[in-house]
Amino acid sequence: MATMHKKTLHNVDVQGRRVLVRVDFNVPLDGDRVTDDTRIRAALPTIQYLIDHQATVILCSHLGRPKGKPDPKYSLRPVAQRLSELLGRTVHMADDCVGKSVGELIAGRGPGDVVLLENLRYHPQEELNDAEFARQLVHGAQFFINDAFGSAHRAHASTAGVTAFVPAVAGFLMERELNYLGRALAHPERPFLAILGGAKVSDKIQVIEKLLTQVDYLLIGGGMANTFLKAKGYEIGQSLVETDRLNTAQELLRRGGEKLMLPVDVVVADQFAEGAKTQLVDVAQVPVDWRILDLGPRTIEQYRAKIRSAKTIIWNGPMGVFEMAPFAKGTFAVAHALADLAGATTIVGGGDSAAAVEQAGLAERMSHVSTGGGASLEFLEGKQLPGVAALADMSE
Repeated sequence: MATMHKKTLHNVDVQGRRVLVRVDFNVPLDGDRVTDDTRIRAALPTIQYLIDHQATVILCSHLGRPKGKPDPKYSLRPVAQRLSELLGRTVHMADDCVGKSVGELIAGRGPGDVVLLENLRYHPQEELNDAEFARQLVHGAQFFINDAFGSAHRAHASTAGVTAFVPAVAGFLMERELNYLGRALAHPERPFLAILGGAKVSDKIQVIEKLLTQVDYLLIGGGMANTFLKAKGYEIGQSLVETDRLNTAQELLRRGGEKLMLPVDVVVADQFAEGAKTQLVDVAQVPVDWRILDLGPRTIEQYRAKIRSAKTIIWNGPMGVFEMAPFAKGTFAVAHALADLAGATTIVGGGDSAAAVEQAGLAERMSHVSTGGGASLEFLEGKQLPGVAALADMSE
């Protein structure tokens, strides 16, 4: 399912053409200021390539959940401002994503100009993948470039619907995402290691099932490890646990055998708070009124040793409550272990793990940091992503 089968920006002639680009500019804002521009910067290679080829560039994205109606809190205006700074040229902000005024703004633009449409989710038709809305969204573009891997698992008007009206290919970011994830799953250099964390087993059951058939080792951390520990009969005190998933966890442990590694020691706290009292205990000795919030040093050392021996690593989900400094050691230890690997392919699946490597200043030292949390999970599950499926195949 790697992109080799999908046409990319390199396979079409965009010189002097009008091009619609789906980007993922769903970035955090503080009022009218972008607080993290990682996703905007990730789209720059595609946008710059189009500018260099004298295309008229129409960008579209969603931001937040405005519930199908205009809400100034979710306007893309601050994004247009930040993108203008990054490109060193004016980005023309539209007051909507469809309609007469938008058509007029685009008609007045020429080669090398960039227009950013207002939030797609101001219209309920976007998430409903409404065909008429998709047709209007095209705005006479001759090509559609999907560079929003983070939204590729959604069958929306801007990811799938528009492809009925205009030739569709992958942008450079989309191509990179699919190449890295696709290659890791199809032809991993071994040993192949997966590290999964985050709060819930339920979010990742299908990923675990799929990866157990492919990896040499699967390391588990974060809140989801508690459910596995409880399934093994350990007392986990007040820790987050999914009691309705204990049977599933037992089945996965049976199926995983030696492959599936769990924490052997943990950091526990008397409350879920930064200033909580903490202690370090063996997993068999968690006090009844305490909760597990991070990996212990023995576990970190065991996980590090496995990481050091691996040639392909996929990491998705933090190892503890890394937002609180006392419980961030496990997550940052994994980030550093990955960063220190020479000659291995290290892939960080979006969301919190991507935030952690950014925070640790280690993103540049990973082979690939995915921009799509949910999309990369679904890809790892082996699911067909609607936004990818809709792109033109090489054979077309």
